Amino acid sequence: MYSDNFLDTKLNERRQQNALRRLRLPEGKVDFCSNDYLGIVKNKLVALTGEELQLPGGSTGSRLLAGNYPLLEETEQLIAGFHKADAALIYNSGYDANVGVLSCVPQRGDTVLYDALAHASIRDGIRLSFARSFSFAHNNLAELETQLKQAAGNVFVVTESVFSMDGDVCPLIEIVKLCRQYHAHLIIDEAHATGVVGERGEGLVQQLHLQQQVFCRIHTFGKAVGCHGAVVLGSCKLREYLINFSRSLVYSTSLPPVSVAHIAKAYAIFPGLHAQRLHLRQLVEKFQHAHIAFDKFTSFTPIQVVMVPGNDEVKQLANRLQSANLDVRPILYPTVPKGMERLRIVLHAFNSFGELDLLIEILGVK
Repeated sequence: MYSDNFLDTKLNERRQQNALRRLRLPEGKVDFCSNDYLGIVKNKLVALTGEELQLPGGSTGSRLLAGNYPLLEETEQLIAGFHKADAALIYNSGYDANVGVLSCVPQRGDTVLYDALAHASIRDGIRLSFARSFSFAHNNLAELETQLKQAAGNVFVVTESVFSMDGDVCPLIEIVKLCRQYHAHLIIDEAHATGVVGERGEGLVQQLHLQQQVFCRIHTFGKAVGCHGAVVLGSCKLREYLINFSRSLVYSTSLPPVSVAHIAKAYAIFPGLHAQRLHLRQLVEKFQHAHIAFDKFTSFTPIQVVMVPGNDEVKQLANRLQSANLDVRPILYPTVPKGMERLRIVLHAFNSFGELDLLIEILGVK
């Protein structure tokens, strides 16, 4: 057997922290952990029919070689129209999109300013860039402005509309004003807003009618949209630039036609899921007003956070909920800072008020 004992050092560190990650299979419990906010996957709202079922499961190459095809470009035009953008470019995942944009757009001598709670894919993309980068305290406009005053070169501000681990929303109107004042380019990840925020699930930027003042938007399809992939929205010039310089696009086999057909059908469905978004808002309001034995964050999105500091403690509470047939997962250090361990509770359009009552009841006792 090959000797790979050198891996033990880091694995043992995780074991000592009680933070070793393991894959789990679904167990039929009540879902309070997935990102299927609207229930598109659970309720099988997107299903291919007829000729769609015969679409290839592979695209045969990169988009610059054999992997471009009419359905892909037609779907990009559809999505650009829905999001009121000049152009759209589909990537294989949200991770690929963030890494692809941030690794190639900022150049040496430029400056990237990013929210301290930005997603790992944003951080990884910035690390691959040659630009200087600085984080600002979460949603802290004063610190962002201080950094904008000192920034050199082309300046990029990167944030998320809805933060995946806290469930809160960025102060977008104020950030846009600062970017305009200091001539910075705003890049915003709408992953957890897509399908949920806005009358038609169009996202925070469009809900606030700011799409003409944002340099780049990233929407992903693996959450509320219920499929796979992502899209970068911006100008036709940005699209052309990414086709030439974005390595995660240029050097990846493109999504297969069967996946793109799912994306197109999802975009035909989720804007009309008004009843689902209303039910979600009612669940969120109920949970926010509930009295529980732990601190919880203020969040008006499906992501609800209950603070239970300590890996051991939060895992014990998660196990109590699992024993009651509620699938709630703990978020452990080092995914979040030490002392900020939490339950990340995700509410869905298919969760009932009775299921939520049971969850609240268990959280009411320490």
